[in-house]
Amino acid sequence: MRERPSGMADGWAGGALEAVLGRVAVTLAEVGPRFPLSADPGTGTWTTTRRGSWTGGFWAGLLWLRARYTGDPADRSAAEACTARLADWADADTATRGLILWYGTALATGSAPADPLRARAAHACLTAFDPELGLVPWGSAFGGPRLLARADGAPGLVPLLASAGPRGREAAAAHLHRHLELCVGNDGRLAPAWRHDPATGWHPLAEPAPGWSRGRAWLLLAVADALTGPGGAVACPDRLRATATRLGAPEPEPTADEAHPARTPHSPPPATPLVPPDDESHPDGPLDTSAAAITAVALLKLATQPGQEACARRAEAVLHRLATAHLTGTGTASGTASEAASETGEALTIGAPVPPPGMLLHGCHDAATGTAVQHELIWGDFFLALGLAALTGVVDPREA
Repeated sequence: MRERPSGMADGWAGGALEAVLGRVAVTLAEVGPRFPLSADPGTGTWTTTRRGSWTGGFWAGLLWLRARYTGDPADRSAAEACTARLADWADADTATRGLILWYGTALATGSAPADPLRARAAHACLTAFDPELGLVPWGSAFGGPRLLARADGAPGLVPLLASAGPRGREAAAAHLHRHLELCVGNDGRLAPAWRHDPATGWHPLAEPAPGWSRGRAWLLLAVADALTGPGGAVACPDRLRATATRLGAPEPEPTADEAHPARTPHSPPPATPLVPPDDESHPDGPLDTSAAAITAVALLKLATQPGQEACARRAEAVLHRLATAHLTGTGTASGTASEAASETGEALTIGAPVPPPGMLLHGCHDAATGTAVQHELIWGDFFLALGLAALTGVVDPREA
């Protein structure tokens, strides 16, 4: 690893970033051409997929982050090879092409395979935009109904569409606002999934549940991308900032021009934990560190806007909690397996295997089915690494 950048937050962020990116190198050696999905919290053994599913772009993104951090040509070659394996997803019928092909290519500056793949995916998604529905439908690639709108169909797809020229920016704005209209109530409550019936219109679905914390995080990230992407906000900035507040971002601080006695601020959102439960309506259920990492990156993006200093403070607090209580290994000030177990109230068996360093534990893939409910998740790793890289000056949070 290279020398750590100067000016990092108390040194802990640099150590955490080193641990996560060190884990990337170990994972690459273990999984080869397959894509890691989730890892056992005790052993660090990965469950992998052949094509990457909706998470493949996060593995490519981690490889690009490592290449940016080390400057090693071998790391760049590994990132390019992984990105090339995502090519089949460009024409797949799924709104998760935003997750796959934005986050898998955004950090790949000047890459021969990545740049044309991103452009091809952007134009394919623009072609898939349905003007009557006002969005790119969820799609049929993973089975089930095609005409859905889901919270996880907005992030990534907003900047991907916006990269396709003026028509793409219009589609990005419409896609985001239709998701926000459906998914976010005026009181900040979520309905994260909807199905469209051609005869009767939109109807909310029971799953994912309204308290799904990752749904809230995905929507906040989509809003942050819409506000801070290249070319400026894709839609009305004031409306987007108000929605960000409803989704849990700190209230913006007034600028000198805005401050006056008659100004009435929005009601602040209720206090939320730094690391939320997977289902906000079940606070005693499993945590989801991946939701916290996504939220931190969204807040760092928002913090690049005037008056958003509180977002920066909140993002740093979230990342510090993840690094010191949920990240394994010696690369952080704390973050051992025993401390993570202590924070979550879990029993730690004496003599149990010690997990490898650099794992972000306590991610919850799917609590309803009991799938990987306390595991390392590849998208949690990506957003933790991206947040730490932004905090330490390795990347600008608006890059991805």
